[in-house]
Amino acid sequence: MTIRKRGSDRSGRGKLCSSGRPKAAHREQHVLFWLLIEKGLSSEEAAVQVGASAPVGSRWFREAGGMPPSQYSKSSPPLSGRYLSFAEREEIALCRAQGFGVCVIARKIGRAASTVSRELRRNAATRGGGFECRATTAQWHANRAAQRPKITKLVQNPTLRQYVEDRLSGHVTSSDGEIASGPDVVWTKRRSVRRQHRRWATAWSPEQIARRLPLDYPENETMRISHEAIYQALFIQGRGALWRELVACLRSGRALRVPRARRTGRGRAFVSEEIMISQRPAEVEDRAVPGHWEGDLILGLKSSAIGTLVERTTRFTLLLHLPPMPGHGLGPRQKNGPALAGHGAEAVRDAITKSIQDLPGHLRKSLTWDQGAEMAQHEKLKSDTGIDVYFCDPESPWQRGSNENTSRSIGQNLNMGYELNRCDDRLNPPWLPRSE
Repeated sequence: MTIRKRGSDRSGRGKLCSSGRPKAAHREQHVLFWLLIEKGLSSEEAAVQVGASAPVGSRWFREAGGMPPSQYSKSSPPLSGRYLSFAEREEIALCRAQGFGVCVIARKIGRAASTVSRELRRNAATRGGGFECRATTAQWHANRAAQRPKITKLVQNPTLRQYVEDRLSGHVTSSDGEIASGPDVVWTKRRSVRRQHRRWATAWSPEQIARRLPLDYPENETMRISHEAIYQALFIQGRGALWRELVACLRSGRALRVPRARRTGRGRAFVSEEIMISQRPAEVEDRAVPGHWEGDLILGLKSSAIGTLVERTTRFTLLLHLPPMPGHGLGPRQKNGPALAGHGAEAVRDAITKSIQDLPGHLRKSLTWDQGAEMAQHEKLKSDTGIDVYFCDPESPWQRGSNENTSRSIGQNLNMGYELNRCDDRLNPPWLPRSE
């Protein structure tokens, strides 16, 4: 008895594990979706505008780690005319339903008859046992066949992967040397940027790891990786190289990348357009003239904090001692009461004034800060010291990158499991005034 082969066996393509139904979205929709994301729209809004549902847009954004896949980015070249487009596959399906032959269809779409014949055989829908021509299924098969998956370096090299994981998840120790476990972080696969939702770790940044490898393995060229490859291994689902839970050890605590355009329009009431970073003098950008500073706070245990001031040209750094005020920790916190922890607006203003008031005038030209509430008294700071204060856009730490990198390095070396108000201003140069 002759056993008849299934249509999928006669199609000429290899066996494929089913990944569900064919995707309804096309390449043009994905490209437009990521263009809208870049403009600042949420994933749900962008998905609705391209004709997909809101949950589908959230899944596209989450699976890609907040970054447009290379085939959908603006820099990717358009599809070559060598390959059939979805419109051509729709025309083939319509003509086939009308009973036209291969040569007639080929003449109608301007393709070779062999191209149409191969399309009808390789990319046909064969679930029913025969060869059915459906445009969406054909496009799905074509996209799967065009994939060229590349094994990542972290998957190929277990030693390199272990090196990266160990430095991303180092333990935090308290001042007496005991391991501070920190909060119990439950991995929810969502963004966790608040400090109480981060895992405590003396985590190296991906860039520190990438730059340290050549020093630890000078002769081994296989022990090399870029910081971007580490970030993508953490953010993008399906890479399978690093534990996704390790994003809780990143200094930012961010589980997904967020487009910068989403961060606009969330300013504080005390920040006006005249003192935004866009109004800062042009001489600040090239770092040629000293006297322009960037500032921020580093938070530690029990609401402790220290301030940092970084000069943009020389990277000279000053630490601001912010001791707790009398009455701190003696009772429940009073809502809308004074900032007894020591890093309120008045305390920060006084600490900055004390640190820079003895500097020459040409070395205190401007100060750039984020829009934290600790700078609510920036006007009095300007009147006391003569320094111009400018504010970054909301949630835009890259606009004061010198201070951000310095603060994260200082916070890592001082340990986030430490009460930072124990650090006094003796860490600063001896010619600066001391706290009494």
